[in-house]
Amino acid sequence: MYTLEHRELQEGEFWREIPVFAKVSQNEFLDYKWQIKNSISDLIKLAETIKGVVSDDFIVAISKGFHFAPMNVRVTPYLLSLIDWNDPWNDPIRKQFIPVSTQLIEDHPMLTLDSLHEQKDAPVSGLTHRYIDKALFLTVNACPVYCRFCTRSYAIGADTETVKKVDLYLNSKHWENAFQYIESRPELEDVVISGGDTYNLSAEALKKIGFRLLQMPNIQRIRFATKGLAVMPMKILSDEKWLDALTEVFLLGRKLHKQVAIHTHFNNAKEITMISKRAMDKLFERGITIRNQSVLLRGVNDTYEKMQLLVKRLSYINVQPYYVFQHDMVKGVEDLRTCVKTAIEIEKNVRGVTAGFNTPTFVLDAPGGGGKRCIHSYEYYNRETGVSVYTAPSVKPGKYFMYFDPFHSLSEEIRQAWRDQKKRQQMCLDAIYHSGVGACSRLA
Repeated sequence: MYTLEHRELQEGEFWREIPVFAKVSQNEFLDYKWQIKNSISDLIKLAETIKGVVSDDFIVAISKGFHFAPMNVRVTPYLLSLIDWNDPWNDPIRKQFIPVSTQLIEDHPMLTLDSLHEQKDAPVSGLTHRYIDKALFLTVNACPVYCRFCTRSYAIGADTETVKKVDLYLNSKHWENAFQYIESRPELEDVVISGGDTYNLSAEALKKIGFRLLQMPNIQRIRFATKGLAVMPMKILSDEKWLDALTEVFLLGRKLHKQVAIHTHFNNAKEITMISKRAMDKLFERGITIRNQSVLLRGVNDTYEKMQLLVKRLSYINVQPYYVFQHDMVKGVEDLRTCVKTAIEIEKNVRGVTAGFNTPTFVLDAPGGGGKRCIHSYEYYNRETGVSVYTAPSVKPGKYFMYFDPFHSLSEEIRQAWRDQKKRQQMCLDAIYHSGVGACSRLA
């Protein structure tokens, strides 16, 4: 049945429902400096903030959950206020940022911390060059919030109890090495500026990086990657200096006939409020292009109804739904992964609900550095063992890449087989054989 639910955005002073924010005025709440100052960055503060709102069992489950988590806690008051504290166990926003021990699942044996081999494909620290004409430029190692499912949990944020972070040396001195490499490669035309999160760059740094890249003769396109629009939209409304710096970069791009865009990261329609729309409207008025890259997450957006609503709501606020990523094979978040067949079914049901240019492409970033592959483009997929085989002839010809469905989607018999090293190897060999690529290809 056709509805207009995607236009029904949360508004009003909803943050007052949390006791510690009950006396926070609208002016305070919409000030990005207040959001940063009052962000939750340790377990004690988190427990104090939600004490009396949730059960003691829930607080205990959080404490135990972070004991196993690859990312530390960091959430904004805005995000906390969007969580349904009447049912925090099942809330889609809570699931993304706050782990609870009772929902954690054993890691698949094939999971790693750097499943995409970003470090292996980095000619200089902080710069991944995998595609012929595109590079990923990591400029900062912190974010306004820390997502549990971060694909760079190997480096972003501080050490946790389970992960000692790799130091990528992301600072202005090391940016110069990246700039020199980019300038030396005439085939490079497209640079994704990421981190961490470009929201955490100062206005001066944002402008410096944007101007430097756009003034290189070989660069035709740059993109700023940030989850900030989803988790702290008030920065766009209250940080005029940062917004003006961003606008100057966009205007320079237009003057030089080069593309500049923001790539952001909304995963669930609940994350889009009237505050989000006000921020997106302000960017839209300045002619700034915004695209969205979601991650397919179990319990967050893994039904076609939830994904349809997200896509329609993004379109409504002038954010183009660009990609939906199959969850990367990173450790510590097996409870959030979905299987490949789920992504395929959701894609079928999303296509056709809105215009093609607002229909996201469902992709899998091939483990081992194969790059983004259309979710349908596997060479072989065994739904029983959960092994899918992909190739990437334009990225790494002659190699194949395997993705493994999460444990919760497999039978107990198959889970036991994965725990056995010999049976594990045999399931991989069988998948390669049936894919038809084994004779002329090799594992990345």
